[in-house]
Amino acid sequence: MSAQQPYSFFHSVERSFDKATKFTKWDSGILEQIKACNSVYQMRFPVKRDNGDIEVIEAYRVQHSQHKSPCKGGIRFSDEVNQDEVMALASLMTYKCAIVNVPFGGAKGGIKINPRKYSEYELEKITRRYTAELVKKNFIGPGIDVPAPDYGTGEREMAWIVDTYASLKPGEIDAAGCVTGKPITQGGVRGRTEATGLGVFFGIREVCNMEEVMKKLGLPLGVKDKTIVVQGLGNVGYHCAKFFREAGAKVVALAEYEGAIYCADGLNEEDVVKHRKATGSILNYPGATNLAKNTDALELACDILIPAALENVINGDNAPNVKAKIVGEAANGPCTPEADEVFAQKGILCVPDMYLNAGGVTVSYFEWLKNLSHVRYGRMEKRFTENLNSHILGQIEELSGKRVSDKEREFIMHGPDEQDLVHSGLEETMISATREIMSVWHSNPEIPDMRTAAYVSAINKVATSYAELGIFP
Repeated sequence: MSAQQPYSFFHSVERSFDKATKFTKWDSGILEQIKACNSVYQMRFPVKRDNGDIEVIEAYRVQHSQHKSPCKGGIRFSDEVNQDEVMALASLMTYKCAIVNVPFGGAKGGIKINPRKYSEYELEKITRRYTAELVKKNFIGPGIDVPAPDYGTGEREMAWIVDTYASLKPGEIDAAGCVTGKPITQGGVRGRTEATGLGVFFGIREVCNMEEVMKKLGLPLGVKDKTIVVQGLGNVGYHCAKFFREAGAKVVALAEYEGAIYCADGLNEEDVVKHRKATGSILNYPGATNLAKNTDALELACDILIPAALENVINGDNAPNVKAKIVGEAANGPCTPEADEVFAQKGILCVPDMYLNAGGVTVSYFEWLKNLSHVRYGRMEKRFTENLNSHILGQIEELSGKRVSDKEREFIMHGPDEQDLVHSGLEETMISATREIMSVWHSNPEIPDMRTAAYVSAINKVATSYAELGIFP
């Protein structure tokens, strides 16, 4: 009977959590509190369609933990949205923020619609009404709960949310901090678009620079010349492919819902996207071979496999066919607990989603800080740094009697702008988190995989926060 039960994403997260608890020292009551979702808000509201019909919209907002305030998590628009999924994603956000040392509790939101089936005006009405419902129940605010974009949403929806919130909270000076992932003109931060994909790259690159790990996998150090397969060519998958290619890796296959393409000589993601826009599909890309099914890409021989689409794509059935040495979870929950067990047996390193795709929330944190400080990054120090570097360079050239090349001069004199500082902060966050998780793993040889080590790290941090708050004497 149990084999026929529908897959539960939240149950999958709970299983991973339970697996990690035996490697921690905390009381079972504290662990139960951490595991549970604190608040689940399910709502229904009517929206008038363009043709005059009234449609009742189903939507959710889940706050998993308030051990830190505010809560943080995206809002997805998908007809697959359900309470189980939103609860699972909210709990992952708690652990994700803890691992990368971002001081937020976890939350998530979802509206059960297929955004492709609605006009822009209808989507605006739905988004604004959803925001109003959150305001009504005190489920949104710069110090309460800060949403962000997710699957099916982007800058446009975030602009509608901040505008609605500000109109309902007149005079709130920090209103821009009620949501992140906004357009730059509405208080957004430069570097947010590519943040998740860049974070995945920084995390995998750090793993590839660890001599002991690479030796165990039988791979050379570094990402250069590694073969990469990316499943999903949305924002995250596209940027993953871009940063790996630019670092000297070879992206040999790309997959999307319509199919997958393979080219041993490597693919350029920008050209593939242009081909897709022109033809409506990534298939029949010049110089590449079409694969029978998009899921076939998951089973190709490669060094690094990056599932960057939806959850549950690698499970107990197809995990034995995975030939990659490293699986980097750019999506949320792409591998089930059964897949983890197969990977552990096969010696495949699975770099877990709960920290690897934390680039989005890390840069969202930077955006939130920017909104609260009311000043953009780099404004105060950019010119000072350029003037100082120019002076130092002038002194060196005068003393040495030599002049550096124009390219080197430009690099040395450059003062950091907002994007430079955001990328730098993200790089530091991902490198530190990778080392922290590996340290936990190496300190206890009984921990079976990197995901469990990441959960142990997250549980210890969240439980310590609760203990320090005095909630659990």
